[in-house]
Amino acid sequence: MKKPSTGRVTRLGACAAVAGLVTVGLTAAPALADSDQLWVNASPWQLVLPKASDAGPQPAPTTLSLSLSHDNVANQVVDGRLTVDISGLAGIAEVTWPENCAPAGTTAVCSVAEVPASGNDSTVKVPVTVRAAVGAAVGASGRISYQATATTTTGEQLTAGENWTDVRVASGPDLSVAALPPSTGVAPGATVPVPVSAVNKGDQPANGVQVTYYVTRGLTLDGLAPQCVSAPAGEGEGPIHPVTKIDCAYDVVVAPGETFALPSPVTATVAAYGLYERVDVGVQARDGAEDLQPEDNGTVKAVTVTNTADFAVRGARLTAAAGETVTAQVTFRNRGPAWVANLSSGEPVGRVDVTVPPGATATAVPDACEPRTADGGWWESEVRTGAPRYLCNLPIWVAEKQTVALPFQLRIDTVVTGAKGAVVLTPPYGTEPLPFDPNPANDKARIVLNPAA
Repeated sequence: MKKPSTGRVTRLGACAAVAGLVTVGLTAAPALADSDQLWVNASPWQLVLPKASDAGPQPAPTTLSLSLSHDNVANQVVDGRLTVDISGLAGIAEVTWPENCAPAGTTAVCSVAEVPASGNDSTVKVPVTVRAAVGAAVGASGRISYQATATTTTGEQLTAGENWTDVRVASGPDLSVAALPPSTGVAPGATVPVPVSAVNKGDQPANGVQVTYYVTRGLTLDGLAPQCVSAPAGEGEGPIHPVTKIDCAYDVVVAPGETFALPSPVTATVAAYGLYERVDVGVQARDGAEDLQPEDNGTVKAVTVTNTADFAVRGARLTAAAGETVTAQVTFRNRGPAWVANLSSGEPVGRVDVTVPPGATATAVPDACEPRTADGGWWESEVRTGAPRYLCNLPIWVAEKQTVALPFQLRIDTVVTGAKGAVVLTPPYGTEPLPFDPNPANDKARIVLNPAA
C-alpha cells in the first residue's frame, strides 16, 4: 500500500488560482478511536537523477527525504525502525546514508526515536542522498523499497504497508529553487524582500531561465525586470482579481553546478488591505528542456500582515400572513480594512449558520447553504428545502467592504408573533474565533417574523 506524497509547496499556478488549492490529504481518519496506522513518507515521490559524468566533476546528489508518521493523534508512537532496501539500484545509483541509519550490504535500518502523527511534524527524519552511478545509461531505472515498524507506548506493534520510490537516470537541467523564509508581523505599507535563486543540479545547461510569480492581491512586486509581463490569474469579481501572474524571461545560460540569481533585487510591498499574502515562485529552463526534478522548481514566500477584517452578519425583520412567502435577505459583510483569502487551502473564509424561525418553512435557499437538523446534524432528506437549519459557505476570498447576499424564501405556515431565527457567523471549521475579526459582537443577528408592535 503506497501512501501518496505531497510536494514541497502548494503552488497557486497549478490550477485556477481563484478556485484555491486543497492540499492532498495523506490519509483518512482512523475508523476506531484506538486504531492506528504507520506510514513511510518519501519526498519526492520519484527520483530522476542526472547522468553521471564519465570524467570530471559529478552532478550534485539528490536528497530523498524519508520520514515516518502515524494516524491516531491520541497515540504516542516511539522506536521507529525504517528498513531501506537499495538492492534494486545495483549499477544504477549510489546512496549515502545519514547518521541515524545503520547500513549492511544493500539495506540499512534507520532509527526514528519518536514518530509524529500525520500532519503534525514535517521535519525530515532520514535524509538519504542519491546520485547516478558512473556508467549508468540514460533511461536506466530501479527502485528503493521500504519497510517500517514502530511501537505505541501502550505496547501495540505498528507495521507500515508496502512503499517504494522509483529511480530513473536522465539527462538535462535541474533547476532547484532556494526556499524563501516566511515574513510575519508585517505592517501594511511595509516592504519585504523576495530574492529568487536556483542552482542547476542537472548534467546539462539551462539555456535561458523563465521566472513565474503568482502574487496575491495584497502584495505588489517592485524591482521587476522591464521584460516582465503581468496578467490576472483565474477569474475575479468585477475589477478585483485575487492573484496576478507575472512572467519574466532571462537570456542567461546556467551551467551544471552554477546558480541563477535575479539581476536586481525584487521586493513585495503590502497594501493597506493585506492580511494573509503569498508569492509563489516557479523557475524553469526556457529552451523547453525537461527539468529532471520539477518538484523543486518552486517555492512560496508567505507574508502574514498585522491587520484586521471585521466580519459581520445581518438578519431581517419581516411581516407576513399565514400562507404567504417572504424573502429573508441574510447578508454577510467584510467591513475591512483587510481582505481575507484562503487561496492555498480552498476553504471558505467562514460560514453563516442560519436557523429558520418557528412557524416558517424554507422553500428556497442559496446554493451555498447545506441543510442541517435543528441540532446541526446531517439532513438525511434528498430535498434541500424544509430543513430547520442551514450552514452556508462563504467564498474562499472576500475583498474589503464586500457583501455576500444569502436570500432565504420563507413560507409562513403559522403566524408566531416575534418568531426568531438565529444568524451566526462561524469559522470554516472548528469553534475557535476568527483570529483577524476584532469585533465578534456583530457576528450574530436574527431573522424576526411578525415582530410585536
